[in-house]
Amino acid sequence: MKKAIVFAVTTLASVAAFAQEAVVAGSNAGLIAIGSGIAIGLAVYGGTSAQGNAAASALEGIARNPAAGDKLFTPLILSLALIESLVILAFLVAFIKIPGARFGF
Repeated sequence: MKKAIVFAVTTLASVAAFAQEAVVAGSNAGLIAIGSGIAIGLAVYGGTSAQGNAAASALEGIARNPAAGDKLFTPLILSLALIESLVILAFLVAFIKIPGARFGF
């Protein structure tokens, strides 16, 4: 239940950011904004879930073998950085698809 609430909040909160834009009659800018909001929400949900799984696995490995802590630290940080870069990429792609976005992408 908690995951469903987090998913709904992250998906719907980003849509509110696009509500300020004026929609021209006959354009589909509103649908594009909703799609972008859903894309950002899914990317954030997937990224946080993956980061949680990576951290849990690394901590479990360290708990089972404390001597392996140094060997697990660097791959953990690298994997977390790569996961976060995919979320940022999804964020940028969502803004690229919005015509007239204020960020100028």
